[in-house]
Amino acid sequence: MTRQNPHFSPPSPRRRELLGTGLGLLAGAALPGFARAAAPAAFPKGPVKLIVPFAPGGPTDTVGRLIAMKLQEGWGQPVIVDYKPGAGTAIGADFVAKAPPDGLTIGMVNSSFAVNPSLRKTLPYDTLKDIAGITQIANLQLAIVARPDAPFNTLAELIAYAKKNPGKLTYGTPGAGSTTHLGAELLKREAGFDMLHAPFKGSSPAHTELMGGRIDLVVDPFLSVLPFVKAGRMKLIATLGDKPVPGFSYPTVAQTLPGFHVNALLGFIAPHGTPPAVIEKIQSDTRRVLLDPEMRKRVEEQGMEVVASTPAQFDAFVQSEMKRWARVIADAGIQPE
Repeated sequence: MTRQNPHFSPPSPRRRELLGTGLGLLAGAALPGFARAAAPAAFPKGPVKLIVPFAPGGPTDTVGRLIAMKLQEGWGQPVIVDYKPGAGTAIGADFVAKAPPDGLTIGMVNSSFAVNPSLRKTLPYDTLKDIAGITQIANLQLAIVARPDAPFNTLAELIAYAKKNPGKLTYGTPGAGSTTHLGAELLKREAGFDMLHAPFKGSSPAHTELMGGRIDLVVDPFLSVLPFVKAGRMKLIATLGDKPVPGFSYPTVAQTLPGFHVNALLGFIAPHGTPPAVIEKIQSDTRRVLLDPEMRKRVEEQGMEVVASTPAQFDAFVQSEMKRWARVIADAGIQPE
């Protein structure tokens, strides 16, 4: 039995109200992020649709599906991957831009998202006004490869050969206006040499032409060419990132041309007007998924480097990439479609 203090008197109803208010204020002061965290705590309240603007298959799709699976486990709601390929990701991005801004529709984009404003005469959405960045998921490494019998083995030797034989070299890419195309054009400009571009409809035809000896070089995602390099059917000259691909020791362009780097971005976007707390919730949960050691390993196995940036960092990066590629497109004389 508990003994009661003879000097104790129960607080009046008014005092109890004030005490309750004070304790509530103290709790709020002790946990300044609590109110902000509470807003998206119930998110998502229904199925989430992940718009992938590429055809199924390939490293970007693989990473998207892995993230969707992990988010679904954490959220307890279905995360449905919906493919909307075409127009250099513009069809998928437009679908996201016109979706309700409730966080239940998010989109995946690559570097074409930052290139399209300069490469296409008209877009059905405004990249900066109609879409909000969530996070840059990763950097996708690119590589330049040659035929096994090419008369050069390093980037320095390639540049020297191209300067001695102007207009002789031909390089293939998965398509005009792709990051691989623009990365090669930037390399030409920075190194001061020339080579002819042969655009193909996808990576496979470019690989076939290279291995058949009908073109000299291919610029493509690192993971796409790696099996052929390992099999001795292609010769890797350099990767285009500012540091080696994780887990590999292939040379980079930056080792010959300091400061040079081209990475293909991969990120998540949402419709403009999506509540900031919801965007932060998606970003923080995506970041948690990406920084898991097993997931990081899976992403790196796809030839990518995890970034997991904040929404503000991703928005700023997209804007800087838009300006950068606009200059490259103008300098290379590439006409908007």
